Amino acid sequence: MKKFLFILPVLFITAIPLSAQDGEEGNSNIRDKMNEYIQRRLNLTKEEAAKFSPVFLEYFKEWRRTLKENRGDKLEMQKKIIDLRIRFRTRFREILGEQRGNQVFGHQETFIREIRHLRQERLRNRAGNMLPGRN
Repeated sequence: MKKFLFILPVLFITAIPLSAQDGEEGNSNIRDKMNEYIQRRLNLTKEEAAKFSPVFLEYFKEWRRTLKENRGDKLEMQKKIIDLRIRFRTRFREILGEQRGNQVFGHQETFIREIRHLRQERLRNRAGNMLPGRN
């Protein structure tokens, strides 16, 4: 059952291209916003946040690298992301405890879904503004 809970989210994440902001500046912006979002959702204390941030930033870099390096082979990408999550889950649990350490990845997925939704809304608004007679 636990493996299923890790595989299902990976399927969602691998289908999400964050290529809209592929540059280093875009990556750091997304990374920082995601880090803040997760910290808020987990109600981290200042001490926990100070310990969590460097570990999360390391995780994020490895996650992005894994996505980029394995774009052509989704199954291999899913496997590597699962391995990455298992490795970092232990580190998150050491900082946040068992329950909140396990929630990090769920909050990451929620953040990504919300970003995708906002991006789709912007694209729809732009398309709507470009229709004839809408000036």
